[in-house]
Amino acid sequence: MAKATSTLDWCVVRLGEDHNWWVNETSDPVRWDVDGLSIIDPRQRDHLIELVDPLRDYGFDQDLMERAFISFRIEKDLGGGKVRLKRTKDSLFESEDKLFLLPDILDEENGPYADLLDLLTRCRVKMLNDLFEFESKLTVDEVEDELREDQNSHFIEGKAVHSFEEITAILDFMPAGYESDDEKPAKSTEEGDDLPELDEAEEEKLKNDESLKWDDDEKDDDEDGEKKDKDAEDSDDDEKPAKNEDEDEKPRARSRGKR
Repeated sequence: MAKATSTLDWCVVRLGEDHNWWVNETSDPVRWDVDGLSIIDPRQRDHLIELVDPLRDYGFDQDLMERAFISFRIEKDLGGGKVRLKRTKDSLFESEDKLFLLPDILDEENGPYADLLDLLTRCRVKMLNDLFEFESKLTVDEVEDELREDQNSHFIEGKAVHSFEEITAILDFMPAGYESDDEKPAKSTEEGDDLPELDEAEEEKLKNDESLKWDDDEKDDDEDGEKKDKDAEDSDDDEKPAKNEDEDEKPRARSRGKR
């Protein structure tokens, strides 16, 4: 397969209205038909690397993915939404450069890109069956049939399927009735999330337990107590009968002493 792509040294790509990149011209027009030929951009490449990482525990082969793409780097901006790319031997996974990835589809049935799609589908099915308890095990044929149906609808509408969308359709696949967010339940790190639930009686008992109160609560209780005592004193003063002014003006009786 390396010989089949040896003459593909450069290509010119254009940015489509769908914000995806498509091949406009190649150095090997004999074997590479540019009609509907898509190419993955650097941003999409990074996203795919993240998506395939969970599949490593389910048989993912990184070397196969390396062989499934031909790497290119930017050589020149041609303007008008077109860029000239030059082929490079940089690794899809290890290179820090902004790489474009062209799927090797010279052999659409048995080539490395076709093998990659098959591998990703099998890995995805294994992972889903491991994470979810389906009524019946999910099969590769079921997933392929559903994905093929979606692709056929695009073909009927005259729309070319971009390779990035083709791959992410596999990596994001979920059976009907399930959500992708359920795939990896997030564990909360907040304190108290792992505590057992209490019934109303136990909860009320804990509320009234003085030993569980914080210092601020005790301070608030002391302030409330002082306030209540003060209010009580004011209330007592209000209840005392007012002195009669006439009584104050009367002369006091002399005490009777012994004579």
